[in-house]
Amino acid sequence: MPTPRQHRAGYLLISGRRADDGVRDRAGAGGKTMRVLVAEDEEMLAELVGEGLRRHGLAVDIALDGDTALERLAVNDYDVLVLDRGLPGTHGDDVCRELASSGARVRILMLTAAGQVGDLVEGLALGADDYLAKPFEYPELVARVQALGRRANRALPPVLERAGIVLDAPRRQAFRDGRYLRLSPKEFAVLEVLMAADGAVVSAEELLERAWDENADPFTSAVRTTMSKLRAKLGEPPAIATLPGVGYRL
Repeated sequence: MPTPRQHRAGYLLISGRRADDGVRDRAGAGGKTMRVLVAEDEEMLAELVGEGLRRHGLAVDIALDGDTALERLAVNDYDVLVLDRGLPGTHGDDVCRELASSGARVRILMLTAAGQVGDLVEGLALGADDYLAKPFEYPELVARVQALGRRANRALPPVLERAGIVLDAPRRQAFRDGRYLRLSPKEFAVLEVLMAADGAVVSAEELLERAWDENADPFTSAVRTTMSKLRAKLGEPPAIATLPGVGYRL
Protein backbone atom coordinates (compact mmCIF):
# COMPACT_ATOMS: atom_id res chain seq x y z
CA MET A 1 0.00 0.00 0.00
CA PRO A 2 1.37 3.48 -0.76
CA THR A 3 2.58 5.29 2.33
CA PRO A 4 2.49 9.03 1.54
CA ARG A 5 2.85 11.41 4.44
CA GLN A 6 -0.43 12.99 3.44
CA HIS A 7 -2.93 12.10 0.74
CA ARG A 8 -3.80 14.70 -1.90
CA ALA A 9 -6.39 17.15 -0.52
CA GLY A 10 -5.28 16.24 3.01
CA TYR A 11 -7.90 13.54 3.49
CA LEU A 12 -5.67 10.72 4.76
CA LEU A 13 -3.02 11.72 7.28
CA ILE A 14 -0.46 9.04 8.04
CA SER A 15 2.08 11.03 10.06
CA GLY A 16 5.22 9.51 8.59
CA ARG A 17 4.48 5.87 9.47
CA ARG A 18 3.08 2.86 7.66
CA ALA A 19 -0.65 3.19 7.22
CA ASP A 20 -1.28 -0.08 9.05
CA ASP A 21 1.07 0.47 11.99
CA GLY A 22 -0.56 -0.02 15.36
CA VAL A 23 -3.65 -1.83 14.09
CA ARG A 24 -2.17 -4.96 12.55
CA ASP A 25 -3.84 -8.34 13.12
CA ARG A 26 -7.05 -7.06 14.66
CA ALA A 27 -9.48 -7.65 11.78
CA GLY A 28 -12.35 -10.06 11.80
CA ALA A 29 -15.83 -10.12 13.24
CA GLY A 30 -16.19 -13.39 15.07
CA GLY A 31 -17.21 -16.18 12.74
CA LYS A 32 -16.98 -14.48 9.37
CA THR A 33 -14.83 -12.05 7.48
CA MET A 34 -16.03 -8.51 8.07
CA ARG A 35 -17.47 -7.06 4.87
CA VAL A 36 -17.08 -3.33 4.21
CA LEU A 37 -18.31 -0.96 1.53
CA VAL A 38 -16.23 2.20 1.05
CA ALA A 39 -18.37 4.89 -0.59
CA GLU A 40 -15.99 7.73 -1.47
CA ASP A 41 -15.96 9.80 -4.66
CA GLU A 42 -12.23 10.53 -4.62
CA GLU A 43 -10.91 7.39 -6.25
CA MET A 44 -7.34 7.56 -4.96
CA LEU A 45 -8.51 7.91 -1.36
CA ALA A 46 -11.09 5.15 -1.80
CA GLU A 47 -8.44 2.77 -3.14
CA LEU A 48 -5.99 3.64 -0.35
CA VAL A 49 -8.60 3.00 2.32
CA GLY A 50 -9.82 -0.18 0.63
CA GLU A 51 -6.36 -1.65 0.17
CA GLY A 52 -5.43 -0.86 3.76
CA LEU A 53 -8.55 -2.51 5.16
CA ARG A 54 -7.91 -5.60 3.03
CA ARG A 55 -4.49 -5.89 4.67
CA HIS A 56 -6.36 -6.53 7.91
CA GLY A 57 -8.37 -9.40 6.45
CA LEU A 58 -11.53 -7.42 5.62
CA ALA A 59 -13.47 -7.95 2.38
CA VAL A 60 -13.85 -4.51 0.81
CA ASP A 61 -15.88 -3.16 -2.10
CA ILE A 62 -15.75 0.40 -3.39
CA ALA A 63 -18.44 2.75 -4.72
CA LEU A 64 -17.56 6.15 -6.16
CA ASP A 65 -21.06 7.67 -5.99
CA GLY A 66 -24.22 7.39 -3.94
CA ASP A 67 -26.27 5.57 -6.58
CA THR A 68 -23.68 2.79 -6.89
CA ALA A 69 -23.45 2.56 -3.10
CA LEU A 70 -27.21 2.02 -2.78
CA GLU A 71 -27.16 -0.60 -5.54
CA ARG A 72 -24.44 -2.59 -3.81
CA LEU A 73 -26.07 -2.24 -0.41
CA ALA A 74 -29.27 -3.67 -1.90
CA VAL A 75 -27.61 -6.89 -3.05
CA ASN A 76 -24.75 -7.45 -0.57
CA ASP A 77 -24.83 -7.98 3.18
CA TYR A 78 -22.26 -5.47 4.47
CA ASP A 79 -21.22 -5.11 8.10
CA VAL A 80 -19.89 -1.56 7.78
CA LEU A 81 -20.37 1.30 5.33
CA VAL A 82 -17.61 3.92 5.23
CA LEU A 83 -19.65 6.79 3.80
CA ASP A 84 -18.33 10.08 2.45
CA ARG A 85 -20.97 12.66 3.24
CA GLY A 86 -20.46 14.64 0.04
CA LEU A 87 -21.04 11.84 -2.50
CA PRO A 88 -22.17 12.78 -6.02
CA GLY A 89 -25.40 11.29 -7.38
CA THR A 90 -27.41 10.35 -4.32
CA HIS A 91 -25.93 12.54 -1.59
CA GLY A 92 -24.29 10.83 1.38
CA ASP A 93 -26.94 12.31 3.69
CA ASP A 94 -29.68 10.70 1.61
CA VAL A 95 -27.88 7.34 1.56
CA CYS A 96 -27.68 7.50 5.33
CA ARG A 97 -31.36 8.46 5.70
CA GLU A 98 -32.49 5.64 3.42
CA LEU A 99 -30.52 3.02 5.32
CA ALA A 100 -31.76 4.30 8.68
CA SER A 101 -35.40 4.35 7.58
CA SER A 102 -35.18 0.84 6.08
CA GLY A 103 -33.81 -0.65 9.30
CA ALA A 104 -30.68 -1.96 7.56
CA ARG A 105 -28.26 -3.67 9.95
CA VAL A 106 -25.16 -2.18 8.30
CA ARG A 107 -23.21 0.16 10.57
CA ILE A 108 -22.31 3.56 9.11
CA LEU A 109 -19.05 5.44 9.60
CA MET A 110 -19.55 8.87 8.04
CA LEU A 111 -16.54 10.74 6.66
CA THR A 112 -16.60 14.49 6.07
CA ALA A 113 -14.27 17.43 5.60
CA ALA A 114 -16.45 19.37 8.09
CA GLY A 115 -15.34 18.61 11.62
CA GLN A 116 -17.34 21.03 13.73
CA VAL A 117 -19.45 19.70 16.60
CA GLY A 118 -22.62 20.77 14.79
CA ASP A 119 -21.64 18.68 11.74
CA LEU A 120 -20.98 15.67 13.94
CA VAL A 121 -24.35 16.00 15.67
CA GLU A 122 -26.11 16.39 12.33
CA GLY A 123 -24.43 13.30 10.88
CA LEU A 124 -25.37 11.17 13.87
CA ALA A 125 -28.93 12.49 13.69
CA LEU A 126 -29.15 11.27 10.08
CA GLY A 127 -28.54 7.73 11.29
CA ALA A 128 -24.74 7.36 11.21
CA ASP A 129 -23.24 5.19 13.95
CA ASP A 130 -19.92 7.02 14.02
CA TYR A 131 -18.34 10.09 12.47
CA LEU A 132 -14.77 10.85 11.40
CA ALA A 133 -13.53 14.20 10.15
CA LYS A 134 -10.94 14.54 7.38
CA PRO A 135 -7.97 14.53 7.55
CA PHE A 136 -7.87 11.44 9.74
CA GLU A 137 -5.23 9.10 11.10
CA TYR A 138 -5.43 5.78 9.28
CA PRO A 139 -5.15 3.58 12.42
CA GLU A 140 -8.13 5.42 13.89
CA LEU A 141 -10.21 4.68 10.79
CA VAL A 142 -9.37 0.96 10.96
CA ALA A 143 -10.12 0.81 14.69
CA ARG A 144 -13.49 2.50 14.21
CA VAL A 145 -14.44 0.20 11.30
CA GLN A 146 -13.52 -2.87 13.34
CA ALA A 147 -15.49 -1.65 16.37
CA LEU A 148 -18.58 -1.05 14.22
CA GLY A 149 -18.18 -4.45 12.60
CA ARG A 150 -18.16 -6.15 15.98
CA ARG A 151 -21.43 -4.40 16.84
CA ALA A 152 -23.01 -5.49 13.56
CA ASN A 153 -22.31 -9.18 14.12
CA ARG A 154 -23.73 -11.74 16.47
CA ALA A 155 -21.35 -12.20 19.36
CA LEU A 156 -19.27 -15.36 19.11
CA PRO A 157 -16.60 -16.65 21.48
CA PRO A 158 -13.29 -14.92 20.68
CA VAL A 159 -11.63 -18.34 20.67
CA LEU A 160 -13.26 -21.17 18.70
CA GLU A 161 -12.40 -24.84 19.31
CA ARG A 162 -13.35 -27.92 17.32
CA ALA A 163 -11.69 -31.20 16.28
CA GLY A 164 -8.46 -30.31 18.08
CA ILE A 165 -8.31 -26.97 16.23
CA VAL A 166 -8.15 -23.73 18.22
CA LEU A 167 -8.81 -20.47 16.38
CA ASP A 168 -8.07 -17.21 18.20
CA ALA A 169 -9.89 -14.56 16.16
CA PRO A 170 -8.64 -11.42 17.99
CA ARG A 171 -5.00 -12.50 17.63
CA ARG A 172 -5.48 -14.02 14.15
CA GLN A 173 -3.83 -17.26 15.25
CA ALA A 174 -4.79 -20.89 14.75
CA PHE A 175 -3.44 -24.15 16.19
CA ARG A 176 -4.11 -27.86 15.73
CA ASP A 177 -3.20 -30.12 18.61
CA GLY A 178 -0.87 -27.40 19.87
CA ARG A 179 0.83 -26.94 16.50
CA TYR A 180 0.81 -23.39 15.13
CA LEU A 181 -0.84 -23.11 11.71
CA ARG A 182 0.76 -20.57 9.39
CA LEU A 183 -2.36 -19.56 7.42
CA SER A 184 -2.88 -16.93 4.75
CA PRO A 185 -5.66 -14.36 5.42
CA LYS A 186 -8.06 -16.25 3.11
CA GLU A 187 -7.25 -19.63 4.65
CA PHE A 188 -7.84 -18.16 8.11
CA ALA A 189 -11.16 -16.62 6.97
CA VAL A 190 -12.37 -19.93 5.50
CA LEU A 191 -11.39 -21.84 8.64
CA GLU A 192 -13.16 -19.23 10.79
CA VAL A 193 -16.40 -19.59 8.82
CA LEU A 194 -16.28 -23.39 9.03
CA MET A 195 -15.58 -23.37 12.77
CA ALA A 196 -18.31 -20.83 13.49
CA ALA A 197 -20.79 -23.09 11.66
CA ASP A 198 -20.32 -25.57 14.55
CA GLY A 199 -20.57 -28.72 12.44
CA ALA A 200 -23.13 -27.44 9.94
CA VAL A 201 -22.46 -27.68 6.22
CA VAL A 202 -21.22 -24.49 4.55
CA SER A 203 -21.69 -24.19 0.79
CA ALA A 204 -19.02 -22.89 -1.58
CA GLU A 205 -21.35 -19.98 -2.41
CA GLU A 206 -21.60 -19.03 1.27
CA LEU A 207 -17.83 -19.21 1.64
CA LEU A 208 -17.42 -16.89 -1.36
CA GLU A 209 -19.90 -14.44 0.15
CA ARG A 210 -18.37 -14.43 3.62
CA ALA A 211 -14.64 -14.77 2.97
CA TRP A 212 -14.26 -12.92 -0.35
CA ASP A 213 -15.64 -9.65 -1.73
CA GLU A 214 -18.17 -9.08 -4.51
CA ASN A 215 -15.49 -9.14 -7.20
CA ALA A 216 -15.06 -12.88 -6.66
CA ASP A 217 -16.18 -14.84 -9.70
CA PRO A 218 -18.93 -17.32 -8.64
CA PHE A 219 -17.40 -19.83 -11.08
CA THR A 220 -13.89 -19.40 -9.74
CA SER A 221 -11.84 -22.24 -8.32
CA ALA A 222 -10.70 -19.98 -5.46
CA VAL A 223 -12.69 -21.85 -2.80
CA ARG A 224 -11.45 -25.26 -3.98
CA THR A 225 -7.85 -24.02 -4.19
CA THR A 226 -7.94 -22.36 -0.76
CA MET A 227 -9.61 -25.43 0.74
CA SER A 228 -6.89 -27.69 -0.67
CA LYS A 229 -4.13 -25.53 0.85
CA LEU A 230 -5.97 -25.31 4.17
CA ARG A 231 -6.39 -29.08 4.36
CA ALA A 232 -2.69 -29.58 3.69
CA LYS A 233 -1.78 -27.21 6.53
CA LEU A 234 -4.26 -28.83 8.93
CA GLY A 235 -2.64 -32.20 8.26
CA GLU A 236 -3.87 -35.64 9.34
CA PRO A 237 -6.36 -36.91 10.22
CA PRO A 238 -8.54 -34.99 7.72
CA ALA A 239 -10.61 -32.35 9.51
CA ILE A 240 -12.71 -30.97 6.64
CA ALA A 241 -15.24 -33.16 4.88
CA THR A 242 -16.54 -32.45 1.38
CA LEU A 243 -20.19 -33.20 0.63
CA PRO A 244 -20.34 -33.27 -3.20
CA GLY A 245 -22.79 -30.74 -4.56
CA VAL A 246 -23.56 -29.46 -1.04
CA GLY A 247 -20.50 -27.93 0.61
CA TYR A 248 -17.93 -28.41 3.35
CA ARG A 249 -18.11 -29.36 7.01
CA LEU A 250 -15.53 -29.24 9.79
